[in-house]
Amino acid sequence: RPQRISALLPAFVAVSLFISLFILAEMGSRSQVVFSRLLASASRSRLSGNFQQRAKSTTPDVMNNSSKVEVLRAELQKDSRTLNDFLPSKAQQPPQLSAAAQAALNSREEELHRSVLGQPKPDYARADGTFSRLRNIVKDPNYRKVKGSLKGLELTTVCEEAKCPNIGECWGGETGTATATIMLMGDTCTRGCKFCNIKTSQAPPPIDANEPRKVAEAVAKWGLDYIVLTSVDRDDMPDGGAGHFADTVTLLKSLNPKLKVEALVSDFQGNTDCVRTVVESGLDVYAHNIETVERLQGRVRDRRAGYQQSLATLEAAKTMRPDVVTKSSIMLGVGEKDEEVYAALKDLRAVGVEIVTFGQYLRPSRKHMRVYEYVEFDKYDFWRKEGEAMGFAYVASAPLVRSSYKAGEFFINAMIDQRRAEKAKLSN
Repeated sequence: RPQRISALLPAFVAVSLFISLFILAEMGSRSQVVFSRLLASASRSRLSGNFQQRAKSTTPDVMNNSSKVEVLRAELQKDSRTLNDFLPSKAQQPPQLSAAAQAALNSREEELHRSVLGQPKPDYARADGTFSRLRNIVKDPNYRKVKGSLKGLELTTVCEEAKCPNIGECWGGETGTATATIMLMGDTCTRGCKFCNIKTSQAPPPIDANEPRKVAEAVAKWGLDYIVLTSVDRDDMPDGGAGHFADTVTLLKSLNPKLKVEALVSDFQGNTDCVRTVVESGLDVYAHNIETVERLQGRVRDRRAGYQQSLATLEAAKTMRPDVVTKSSIMLGVGEKDEEVYAALKDLRAVGVEIVTFGQYLRPSRKHMRVYEYVEFDKYDFWRKEGEAMGFAYVASAPLVRSSYKAGEFFINAMIDQRRAEKAKLSN
């Protein structure tokens, strides 16, 4: 038995030691809780004391402030000054504006008064998006033929990119000659005009070297009488894409010499060598749009464009090839005035432009420049008559007219009228 006790003694000692340590640890945690509670109670009492002391100290300040307010009220009641005493006297009024500054201010007020805000949107600005009209456009066989061939040849048309409202009439040829406007050199422009719905980038993708061949194949399939070639601005290219234009025109003419080709080109940054490259390619119509009157160029167009720069390229094209037809376009409803439109027409005639078009600016999205005015139908007829009186061979003027709207019909009709007039002169 003594041997068993001696064998169990270490185990008993170990258990006793474990129990002792557990009791000490439990007592320590409880003492820690008690200590933390004491600290919290002391801090609360300290905060309460500080608050009471602060309240006692601020009470006189409040009393002082209230007394100051009463004193100020009493002084104001004794004072007889009014609001006019605080306004600047006539001697202190700013000097009157000069005649030029006052004229500029009046012009700005008149422009704001003519704003489209509050003016009801005319029917033509929304009618072309109706379901019935879109359904009729899609059913047109010529429209479907043009649309289908575009997918297979990977070509881009400005008709689609710019959301032109006349796509069904031009592609379908509702009243005669079918016309399409193909956009060369991609769908990304290096400029950012405020009215245009084309994508912009300072580093657009490289051009497709096979595009002239693709265009020729597409036009052969469509069986069109008149084709309009246009492009995005490519300021990233040394020649602005003039050589690409010339290659496309040359190939089209080689396949169909009777085809009428119009090139709606950029200003090539004023480089007349680029203008010559396009003009001497064999095209029939050289078109470049001034877009708006001189005063509004910076508001409407990209800063790299310019009124005089555009006129210079149109004049150079006519000088290089007097037989080529030159053409331009003006948007209405962007804040222009009648006298400014008159001046623009005179400038276009002075550089030899023969065809001009007028159309209503319609805002593509809220990110674009807003419409300043919806021009009345009578005004479009007025500008048509004025343009014809100035000597333009043809003036297309209506709200939904765009620079390439039914270009083939306008071109053919104008040429027929011109030939009839020449024949009448010879017979007399």
